[in-house]
Amino acid sequence: MSPVGDANALVGTHDILLLVLDTLRYDVARDLHAAGRTPTLATLFPGGWEERQSPGNFTYSAHQAFFAGFLPTPPGSGPHPRLFAARFPGSRSTAPTTCVFEEATIVRGLAARGYRTICIGGVGFFNLASPLGRALPSLFCEAHYGPRLGVTDPASTEHQVALAVRRLTVLPAERRVFLFINVAAIHQPNRHYVPGAAGDDLGTHAAALEYVDGCLPPLFDALRARGPALAIVCSDHGTAYGEDGLTGHRINHPVVLTVPYGEALL
Repeated sequence: MSPVGDANALVGTHDILLLVLDTLRYDVARDLHAAGRTPTLATLFPGGWEERQSPGNFTYSAHQAFFAGFLPTPPGSGPHPRLFAARFPGSRSTAPTTCVFEEATIVRGLAARGYRTICIGGVGFFNLASPLGRALPSLFCEAHYGPRLGVTDPASTEHQVALAVRRLTVLPAERRVFLFINVAAIHQPNRHYVPGAAGDDLGTHAAALEYVDGCLPPLFDALRARGPALAIVCSDHGTAYGEDGLTGHRINHPVVLTVPYGEALL
């Protein structure tokens, strides 16, 4: 069962945040938590991150699965009951605690239940300038993307959080919100988070996570101010920095498929 219990008891009463730390490796997240280098996220998950397996090895495939209710899966034999699901015959991972929607995605399902669904993009698969980049954002009531939110801006997470806070603040308190943010900062290039770094590596990857952690308090404060919220924080996939001669992602290697995951009630 999910650490937060019955999702049916939360839908309609709680805002829902899906915060995807794009490209974050589980080992880096785990080690920074143990070293006390991510204090904001540690307040949400004092026991540390769950180790889970991603349903995809790059952003597009993972998010297609996420929005259908297939969030990262605990290790070991299943079935593992899911928080949310789009109804389909023969599903073995739905349970009485799963909130099941008739719609094809949980995004549209939450909208049908009165949620304002908001997408704040980060990496290129959320770039509204192309038909492919609009495919995932088009599921939402509103979608935001721009260069200041993307991988090339060293202050991207600050801009994403500020935009999220503005949108949360103007909505009526009684209107429930499903807020999805694709955090771009950890994705390559991340060398700008270590002055003088010649390229991206595990050290710059870790520094990017520290930067992201430092930007998140206003987001969590804004959600708490609106009332109860469920926060789901995870990665969509990791990335390789030379392991077994591999670099990048869209490959089925353990450092790519193993991701951090956490749930918390705010």
